Amino acid sequence: MRVRCFVAMVSALVVAIVVPSAAGQSGKWTPPRTPDGKPDIQGTFTFSTITPLQRPVDLSGKDVLTPEEAAAFEANENKRLNRDLFDPEKGAPSVGYPPRSQGGVLSYNDFWYERGNQLTADKRTSLIVDPPDGRIPPVVPPSPERQRAQAARAAGAGRFAAGLPDHYTDMSWPVRCVVRTDVPPYLPTIYNNDFQIFQSPGYVAIGPEMIHSARIIPVDGRPHLNKGLRQWLGDTRGHWEGSTLVVETTNFRADEGVLFQNANPATFTITERFTRVAPDSINYEFTVADPTTWTKPWTALIPWTKIDPAEQMYEYACHEDNYDVVHLLTGARNREKNNETARKSDR
Repeated sequence: MRVRCFVAMVSALVVAIVVPSAAGQSGKWTPPRTPDGKPDIQGTFTFSTITPLQRPVDLSGKDVLTPEEAAAFEANENKRLNRDLFDPEKGAPSVGYPPRSQGGVLSYNDFWYERGNQLTADKRTSLIVDPPDGRIPPVVPPSPERQRAQAARAAGAGRFAAGLPDHYTDMSWPVRCVVRTDVPPYLPTIYNNDFQIFQSPGYVAIGPEMIHSARIIPVDGRPHLNKGLRQWLGDTRGHWEGSTLVVETTNFRADEGVLFQNANPATFTITERFTRVAPDSINYEFTVADPTTWTKPWTALIPWTKIDPAEQMYEYACHEDNYDVVHLLTGARNREKNNETARKSDR
């Protein structure tokens, strides 16, 4: 059961009234303004797409597909991703779905997925637009300290996958319902690709459909928090550059877990740009930088499409492992008493 989200936030925020858009002398579309004169980027948007983050190797050098190529790519990708085609004995036609012998369990069938079934409207072969090859830049060799942290996380994940977690921290942040798609930058996932944007004087709020938090972004010029104060979603500050909201985020928590693409929380920064380009669409662009993870910054561009104004945002009541963490740890201790080293279904 899910209930409407943002009730408390909406009551706290003064939601700006949409001002009808007007065409400029040149005929170009002009974004509407809020009562305090800022570009109006409010609404509920979706960014479902099957355009991959990185350009596939077999499409190297091809930025955009022809309509015929795009139709063929979409047909093949939709078949590859179809959970209903999974064969529990032979494995799945798509990468990442393990056969039963490796513990593969499908949560539910393809009907419930909402990943989208098309490329972006411009038929790009990657969401990454810089570097021009559409690929994530090479990684920097991790320091010995990061290698130890990564090895510890991998060991914990392995214990959890085997049904033998030592501690609740063997379970990832998403499994523990701490954070999910609310951590920037925002990328399409298997479902719940909706975000709602609110504005009030001095603030912009962005709430995802998946998980229970919202980013409250000051746009009043205040400085970032002290570097010693780190948060799950980082410390975010915004400002306007013309019709674009520019959002800079740093100060991510570094005590445990894995951030975006295994970035280093201590040195990871994100710059996001939200530009209303039409009455029903926003260009969402993000640049991530971390000199201890990648050899250079890189940028992705994802179109956000406004959905039916009557569409409601509901709370994603993620609480399963607030209960099941007890069951999982109890089960692990019982298996150890029985000298089990893996789940019976994995043998």
